[in-house]
Amino acid sequence: MTSDWIIPNWPAPNHVKALFTTRQGGFSSGGNQQYASFNLGTHVNDDLLHVEQNRTQLRRFLPSEPKWLEQVHGISSIWVDEKTTSIIPADAAMTKQRGIVCAVMVADCLPILLCDRIGTVVAVIHAGWRGLAGGIIEQTVTAMHVNHNDLIAWLGPAIGPDHFEVGTEVYDAFVQQDKQAEQAFVLTDSVKKKWLADIFLLARQRLLRAGITQIDGGGICTYCDSARFFSYRRDGETGRMAALIWLV
Repeated sequence: MTSDWIIPNWPAPNHVKALFTTRQGGFSSGGNQQYASFNLGTHVNDDLLHVEQNRTQLRRFLPSEPKWLEQVHGISSIWVDEKTTSIIPADAAMTKQRGIVCAVMVADCLPILLCDRIGTVVAVIHAGWRGLAGGIIEQTVTAMHVNHNDLIAWLGPAIGPDHFEVGTEVYDAFVQQDKQAEQAFVLTDSVKKKWLADIFLLARQRLLRAGITQIDGGGICTYCDSARFFSYRRDGETGRMAALIWLV
């Protein structure tokens, strides 16, 4: 495992395993090094041979091939097991089965890991602003069918609050549902109606409202560190990293 990958620091049971890849240690490049080097996305115009080499390298550290999703910035969560062979449109995956790897890909959107305190179920969420506002956290937590107070969460790297500029559509999507969400927005242009949004705080608010009080991680900005992270907002054409979780 490359030393640059992130192992979540959270109070999950020992048999719950998770990791977050960075852009370091792979085979990809691209004309402007936009995919350099550990790109895992097959949908970003990278050389597919390089992507497969990267996925093969990742697989060495996993108990099985990840259950990749067709992420659509929606609110669908699915259960995955050994019978899940097709790539299903969804933005969260859950499993109770040992050795099944739940995975999402990101390049600024927020990856959220979930498990219960005794480690009977795990989940991973791809949380962009549309999914967060639409209820992807609440949908997934409900689908896990455990006491919400027994769940813990970890927030992975995402675009930070100094760089996530949004307009009225995003601001209204959150604040019209919950006045408290105003705390996650800083007005930067009152004429053009632009705000800087804190996606970590928005997720924490949603998790707390869902009954999850043990929340770790957050605060690592993908936009700020071009050597370590892919960022769609920063670079436009870029690779994808992965957040993965499984039971052993």
